[in-house]
Amino acid sequence: MRNSKRSQLAISLVLAIFVLSSFVLFGCEHDREIERSETTESGTVHFKDNELTIQGSDTLLELSQRWVEVFSEEHPEVLISVSGGGSGVGIAALINKTIDFANASRKIKENEIQQAKKSGLAPQEYIVAYDCISIIVNKKNPVDELTIEQLSKIFSGEVTNWSEVGGSNADIIVASRDSSSGTYAYFKEEVVQMGGTITDRDYTQNALFLSSNITIREEVSSDEDAVGYIGLSYLDDTVKAIKVKEDKSSESVEPSIENVKDGSYPISRPLYMYAPDKDLTDLEQSFLDFVTGEKGQAIALEVGFVPIS
Repeated sequence: MRNSKRSQLAISLVLAIFVLSSFVLFGCEHDREIERSETTESGTVHFKDNELTIQGSDTLLELSQRWVEVFSEEHPEVLISVSGGGSGVGIAALINKTIDFANASRKIKENEIQQAKKSGLAPQEYIVAYDCISIIVNKKNPVDELTIEQLSKIFSGEVTNWSEVGGSNADIIVASRDSSSGTYAYFKEEVVQMGGTITDRDYTQNALFLSSNITIREEVSSDEDAVGYIGLSYLDDTVKAIKVKEDKSSESVEPSIENVKDGSYPISRPLYMYAPDKDLTDLEQSFLDFVTGEKGQAIALEVGFVPIS
């Protein structure tokens, strides 16, 4: 009888523990379901892989840093590193499988594509912005257009008086970005060195090397004899943007979003991000969508580039 009572007591205890455990487990599971639901409704996204590495073009470095900053504010759980070094450095790192995206201010070369294929990769190209350089002069300057060759001679110091290019008899004051700027390097190669065909030509030592688009614009707006270059988004009515010609026989083209997109404006270029292949992680795809989407392109315009849409 005593053993029977003990058995009944043991069974009752087991049943009680089972019921209590089921209640606790149900409650915990219910809490997790609520947490998942709240997370989804708040818009928070959890990525399978929360690290991303980007390297390459110095021209894209500042813009990429801003993209990463804003994206990371929306997704604080991710860790994204971005660095410069140049387009070639970034593409080489992509081929060596040490980064996720390569920033480039030029198209990937055929020999780089072949190297990537040998590594089992199939690089994918994405245009993320357009770079447009506006040549500006003072509003009182009568010069309305210049060829690339004339600009090359002006910024290298070979042409020093506005009368040599159809302007007034006055010394030309050259305003340039400083050497830490990616635009400095691009303008030097594409304009001063005429697309790299005159590699020993450099900026004139008499140039004013200024730290930003804004300081160049201010300098040109306050000096009747100054000329400079700035990003299209920094152009306003305090200065005059001159039209640019490829050569003497070409039509002159003004800097504009439309003329950049159709390729008619000669001092412009697309900027790229390269992925190692078509298969992107959820984080890579999300970041790329952000960069090419409304927010990312608004940031591109803010930094001084032409958006892709």
